[in-house]
Amino acid sequence: MPEQQKLKFLSEYLPFWSQITEDQKRLIENSAVARSFGKGELLLSGPDDCVGMLLVTSGQLRVYIVSDGGKEITLYRLFERDICILSASCMMKNINFDIYVQAEKDSGIILVPTSVYNRLNKTSLPVSDYTNELMSSRFSDVMWIMEQVLFTSFDKRLAHFLIEQSSVDATDNLEITHDAIARHLGTAREVVTRMLKYFQSEGMVSLSRGGITILDRTKLEKLIS
Repeated sequence: MPEQQKLKFLSEYLPFWSQITEDQKRLIENSAVARSFGKGELLLSGPDDCVGMLLVTSGQLRVYIVSDGGKEITLYRLFERDICILSASCMMKNINFDIYVQAEKDSGIILVPTSVYNRLNKTSLPVSDYTNELMSSRFSDVMWIMEQVLFTSFDKRLAHFLIEQSSVDATDNLEITHDAIARHLGTAREVVTRMLKYFQSEGMVSLSRGGITILDRTKLEKLIS
């Protein structure tokens, strides 16, 4: 990414940019690095990584955790203009779970190293305020996911996922495997397959190899409500 374009992204995407000093801006400009990741590539892999603040410039990222038994569950997704600071969780006290970040599509990011973001977070009130606001928002996302897992039946969770995926992809023809859905929802592939076959028998979806087509969105939405 050309330097001028990187600076443009930083000035337009960072909410606190206009509120920090010129020296703080230069600190970010001089340390920030643009990187690209291919679909499926890991940007952050649990306890061994604390890379810094991620600013998404293109593509789509998935933030997830992994259970002791190896099951994955998606906490939230990141799109263009979104920012992730859980990738700098080592600078935050009382963060006791390991975060993974994966590119769901070919993606571009700008990385501000943990040491730099930590320094800004300690010395700049606008950065500190933004950090607290974003952390609160992300933990609300996490709590919502945990609530769904604990208290919502799987048919509703799956219906919600299909509607959400359709919105993300802007199509009713979803190119996604049962295994990928299982990783998003923190369950076994067989459970997903069984429920999708039920949805198909009810005329809500049709199944094909590596794909799912939503046939009756209204039925799916009624199932969620």
